[in-house]
Amino acid sequence: MTTWTVRDIPDLTGTTAIVTGASAGVGRSTAQALSAAGARVVLAVRNSEKGRKAAAGMPGKTEVRELDLADLASVRTFAAGWDGPIDLLVNNAGISAPSLARTADGFESSFGVNHLGHFALTNLLFEHLAGRVVTVASQAERMGRLDFGDLDWQRRPFRGSRAYNDSKLANLLFTAELQRRLIAAGSGVLAQAAHPGLVATDIYQRDGHRPPLPWAVALKLLAQGPDRGALPVLYAAVADIPGDSFTGPSHLGHMRGAPELIARSATARDLDLAARLWDVSERLTRVNCPV
Repeated sequence: MTTWTVRDIPDLTGTTAIVTGASAGVGRSTAQALSAAGARVVLAVRNSEKGRKAAAGMPGKTEVRELDLADLASVRTFAAGWDGPIDLLVNNAGISAPSLARTADGFESSFGVNHLGHFALTNLLFEHLAGRVVTVASQAERMGRLDFGDLDWQRRPFRGSRAYNDSKLANLLFTAELQRRLIAAGSGVLAQAAHPGLVATDIYQRDGHRPPLPWAVALKLLAQGPDRGALPVLYAAVADIPGDSFTGPSHLGHMRGAPELIARSATARDLDLAARLWDVSERLTRVNCPV
């Protein structure tokens, strides 16, 4: 257990960080803390206007660039326009779709945005990576079970919670396989995953959908704010911890509190499953890892 706070973030002057989904919630809080520590922070956001409003309230050097993770063409454009080293890539953006929706490329939206979009982004930026990749996952991964025969929910009755859980399991499997590949390539870049805990953000109220009553009560009574939810992400980004770590809050079943290293499910530790998901993701996105 730690007492780690934003005050423990080292001086990041001279570094560059990209934070996806940085216009609100945990992403915004993460970007703000990094910029306050001296980093040049690029807010990679779907809505540039919201991104500029968020950046206007942040200290230090910030920049807003458009990125729609639900459209691989947008991901490719973002990556093609990048030049220079990336000390920190925070794959934060995420959705929880209550009903079946599809990305521009036809993928189920939770899996397409939360996993495949970030998978493509990371690999397209691979040559620029110089420090860490932090992917925001969730303990919801414990309820995930990837169905490789129907990842796009073409035949199964759609369940929004299951699709979200599966995408968060994919985030952890992606992190494990990315770290394995980085080590094999002799790279010093670290791949980490972070669980923000129970955080009151708009992810639970998208497109006019309110969360079920039990969730609404839990959020009201137990949820922490985005600044606290950002702590495990920031800890994964700068703390002296090994690659392929999973960080999360230290209290209330890892739902609240200061960040620490936490455990993941046996499924999320399955390296054969991680390699299989990587191969499938390369085929679906048509983006191959350089190593």
